[in-house]
Amino acid sequence: MMNLKFQIISAALISLLLGSCGNGIQKEQVSGQSLEVSSSERPNILFIMVDDLGWHDIGAYGERDIDTPNLDQLAKQGMLFTNAYASAPVCSPSRAGAITGISPARLGLTNHISRQHFAPEKAVWLDAETALSLPNSAVTFAEVLKEQGYATGFFGKWHLSLIQSNSAKVTDPSTLPEAQGFDVNIGGGAFGGPPSWWSPYKNPYITDGEKGEYLPTRLVDEVVSFMSEQKDKKSPFLAVMWNYLVHSPLKAPADLLAKYEQRSNEGKNVGLPVYAAMIEAMDTSVGKVLKSLKNLNLAQDTLVVFTSDNGGVWKLADNGGLQFGKGWPYEGGVRVPLIIKWPGKIEADSTQAETVINTDFFPTFLDVASAAVPKDIPLEGESLLPLLTNTGSLQRDAIFFHYPNYAWHAKNRLGGAVISNQFKLIQWYDDDSVELYNLADDPYESNDLANAKPKLTKQLKKKFNQWLTDSKAKMPIKSPASKQ
Repeated sequence: MMNLKFQIISAALISLLLGSCGNGIQKEQVSGQSLEVSSSERPNILFIMVDDLGWHDIGAYGERDIDTPNLDQLAKQGMLFTNAYASAPVCSPSRAGAITGISPARLGLTNHISRQHFAPEKAVWLDAETALSLPNSAVTFAEVLKEQGYATGFFGKWHLSLIQSNSAKVTDPSTLPEAQGFDVNIGGGAFGGPPSWWSPYKNPYITDGEKGEYLPTRLVDEVVSFMSEQKDKKSPFLAVMWNYLVHSPLKAPADLLAKYEQRSNEGKNVGLPVYAAMIEAMDTSVGKVLKSLKNLNLAQDTLVVFTSDNGGVWKLADNGGLQFGKGWPYEGGVRVPLIIKWPGKIEADSTQAETVINTDFFPTFLDVASAAVPKDIPLEGESLLPLLTNTGSLQRDAIFFHYPNYAWHAKNRLGGAVISNQFKLIQWYDDDSVELYNLADDPYESNDLANAKPKLTKQLKKKFNQWLTDSKAKMPIKSPASKQ
């Protein structure tokens, strides 16, 4: 019996869609495009999401003097996206959007999960109500793929559960990865940043290694062990490696820190040396996993996705000159790096400029696995397979963002945004004002066109507010103190 939270199409229908012949080719309707999908091809999926990485922090995008050879090579082997977005400007809602294919607004999970409130003193507007864990009713891509015979493993930062008071454990075990479709969970709990980068880890969801063992290295070893085990079992796998790097606390191995302190002293463009060192450490960890894929002879049969959960921290990360950073609906908070590799399916060293968002991963993963989308799920993402295989384009006309909460820095305004074609409208919830930018000409959001284009501004504002209504989005509330 299937145990998904939503009814999914029966195995018999799946078999019919895939065809009865092991090497048969069937036509399957995906995102309005007719694509050829081989029923014998059920690729492994390696989904790497790093934490707080700026859009231009790696060499494939930027120009800092930071060594990221493995990610640069991945870009040469796959497709690099220049207009990729996180579904939220902070971690928890973005991760929820990525794993469910549903916007944080519709999920009701709109801020990074914490017991704290970050509204500034004497704030006129207070945070909207937000969920404190991924809703148990939500279906994850891990649950669907597990039902389709995939082995599923989670490694790293989860941050979709609430931590207990004065404890490292979560308040509700049913919100952990193993209750959301993962066979294996190594390290995934309620932490936003790791309690320790070195063993002992102070994390109840990963056993300690030898004293001084480096967490990113340990996570890589766990991923490699998982992939090797599935190869022996001849089972397709979903390996989700959500690296804690490059999130605070800002610490790095001594040799890398010394390397970038020297470069900084030489006048090289590295930014803060410890952050630069963390970026190279992150690149090294990714490289080890990719090398292991090759050594296991699995690289040809694996879809690899690399991205960040949101924009980089303002004035720390290199967001490529984009406005602000993590915690704002401006480009610096939501535009992210995205590289996807699938040998034989995705053209090597290719670039894709179409606008995509991380809610697209859910339908994309199901698409490449020839798995049906669960019935009645309010899916908002769209499969990227037509873009990846150069067989078509996406069908939607807009993507949306809703951030009615204060980030940990409490410096942001509460607002949301819509991007349609090359135009982006930002709506602020405190005074109902808007800003309009032409991202094709002005990705830095320096020239507000709201007054110059009143008709378009009105149209996009109407579209955005209709989306808020349809999503039943929770909105900020007026502070009782401000009414006195």
